[in-house]
Amino acid sequence: MNRFKLSLIALIATLSVSTMGASIDHIQNYSAEYGGNPAQQGAINIGSTVYFNPAGLMRLENGTYFVGGVQYAFGDQNMSQDGRDFSTDLSSPIPNLALYKKTDDGAYFWTMGGIAGGATLAYKDSIPLSIGPVNANNFLKDTNVEGSNMYAQTTLGKAYNLTDKWSASVALRGVYGKRTMEAKTTPNFPLPLPANGKEISIDAEREAFGIGAQLGLNYVPNDKLNIGFRYDSKVKLDFETNSTTKGNSTPVGGFIENTLLNKYPVYRDGLKTRRDLPALAALGASYKVTDQWTTFIGGNYYFNESATMDRVEGMNVDYDNGWEISVGSEYWFTNQFAWLVGFNYADTGAPDKSYAATEYALDSTMIGTGVKYRPNETTEWTVAFNHYFYDTRTVENIKYEKEISSIGINFVKKF
Repeated sequence: MNRFKLSLIALIATLSVSTMGASIDHIQNYSAEYGGNPAQQGAINIGSTVYFNPAGLMRLENGTYFVGGVQYAFGDQNMSQDGRDFSTDLSSPIPNLALYKKTDDGAYFWTMGGIAGGATLAYKDSIPLSIGPVNANNFLKDTNVEGSNMYAQTTLGKAYNLTDKWSASVALRGVYGKRTMEAKTTPNFPLPLPANGKEISIDAEREAFGIGAQLGLNYVPNDKLNIGFRYDSKVKLDFETNSTTKGNSTPVGGFIENTLLNKYPVYRDGLKTRRDLPALAALGASYKVTDQWTTFIGGNYYFNESATMDRVEGMNVDYDNGWEISVGSEYWFTNQFAWLVGFNYADTGAPDKSYAATEYALDSTMIGTGVKYRPNETTEWTVAFNHYFYDTRTVENIKYEKEISSIGINFVKKF
């Protein structure tokens, strides 16, 4: 019975979702343009510079700009064990908004959108569970598991010129994080036990708010090359858990209420636990090959090792730092139409010990493409599509796989 109870903890106490991220929690899908060309760190454009290279806003024309868009991510995540598949569909919108005003003296900017996490995942037919060599799902019925991990950000800052070639930006960022987990199952042992036929469930929600800083630099050595740098500080997030359990009058349910939550206290009602959003450094460049063709290269480095991430007894995981590198191209066929294409490779820094249920950060390769359309001098539309090819990883006889794509649309209006 004790091994069954330990397996049930694996079912209900390890859920969070991270989608399309190169870090443990971070995502970089700040705008639809990223989907067609992810190397935006050194870009100068009206739709994405405000998100990825805010110091570069000083290289745009004077005016007030509104940016709005949405990306829709879809795909599936799959785990398999002993010939049985446990899969779920992924479906999630990722909105983005920005407003900025550029003058000779400076640029004030505001952005809002997703910064970490991903979609809600619902496993309708359990997840891998073992009692030693025995599949615990043989003793359960109607097992449903649902988890989510979503972070929203808002950033307010200013960009200004240092010299005719150097510009800088400073900003404050607020981050709201919400991590939820729901699970239920009904024991169905072949022996007449009190727990049989009685539903056991847990419903947990963790919320936190934190503030961080953002610093940026942009350098224009000549009229062809632009170099951008951005540093987003670590955001300290103190999550507080609110959870309820059902079925604790049975031996199994009582174990969830006591022994299990003692071993995995992050899901205990009222518990406060830090899970910081790690700092990141971004560096990139864009080079104008011709008046029509611009190439891009960029990279991000995620300081996971210096972040405090659920460091509580029984759940300690030592993450490595993560990194990614991107290249891209933008070619204007006419004054109205441009073609985007890009590539990204990401190493998450997630160790085997961190793989559990719906939270497993696999290394990935992404390819994307898209088009820009400018019907006039003050309006721009971007439509982009990308696909992520994830590495497959097998940890403790469980095979982890993902397949995710996204399509996005972005709109910019200059006033």
